[in-house]
Amino acid sequence: MLGTNWLKRLGLALMFSGLTACGGGDPEPNIVETAQADARFSTLVEAVQAAGLADTLSGPGPFTVFAPTNDAFAALLAELGVTKAQLLADKALLMQVLQYHVLPSQVLKAGVPLGKPITPLAGGIFKVDSRGSDLVITDGRNRTARITATDLQTRNGVIHVVDRVLLPADKTIVATAQATPDFSILVEAVVAAGLVDTLNGTGPFTVFAPTNAAFAKLLTELGVTKAQLLADKALLTQVLTYHVLPARVLKADVPVGSAITTVQGQTFTVDASLAITDQRARKAAITATDVLARNGVIHVIDTVILPRP
Repeated sequence: MLGTNWLKRLGLALMFSGLTACGGGDPEPNIVETAQADARFSTLVEAVQAAGLADTLSGPGPFTVFAPTNDAFAALLAELGVTKAQLLADKALLMQVLQYHVLPSQVLKAGVPLGKPITPLAGGIFKVDSRGSDLVITDGRNRTARITATDLQTRNGVIHVVDRVLLPADKTIVATAQATPDFSILVEAVVAAGLVDTLNGTGPFTVFAPTNAAFAKLLTELGVTKAQLLADKALLTQVLTYHVLPARVLKADVPVGSAITTVQGQTFTVDASLAITDQRARKAAITATDVLARNGVIHVIDTVILPRP
């Protein structure tokens, strides 16, 4: 038979074990506490406190935080040409930038929607793509950041570590085109057609943007000069609106093989090789995708597409 003392010791051990399982230990830290305990995030913690976001990120959540390291903040200061004190004093900017790193739900690495638009608390979008073994974020200004560690679990969400501070978009589609030398003729055409205000509007839009070389090919094909093309506002409006969709459609969401309806009203199709077939059975290759803007996205094409006459 077992001795009485042994049974007492077993009972005490089981009782202690039960108390521990019921929460006798320290609770898991929240996002802010986890960042405070990690030397890599000391500047981030200062920024969160300066922006007045500590209580929010200590709340029930769940949240997902893409957390820039101290080195990432140091690089941002050099990029913006400001001191840390100046950055921390700009509460409005800090709020906008920090909330751009936070999702209002828990998204683990396995659940990141690759290539799709991701909307953070600040609004706008960014996207995450897989490049080899890396996960790379493209922010609203088309800057890239690498996710260097994932799935740091906290009581109220998850942290992914990033090597660059993300910034929300600061340019519309028109301003993005204006800043790109290879779209100079497209910009002239948009101005001549009176479409600047529309494409500077809220949107969102998707623009399939022909390069200067694409417009040069079109002039040869139509047998007109650039001045003649720009003077024909009715034709320009019809052609340009045929390049615009009334929604933001990233590469990952392009409906391959299906008719895509444009602002102009007619459709075109895109095949698996990212070649467009227009209403005149002409082909245009999409040569670059997912150039993000504040009010939409631009995909670059090598041929001006044309609707039916």
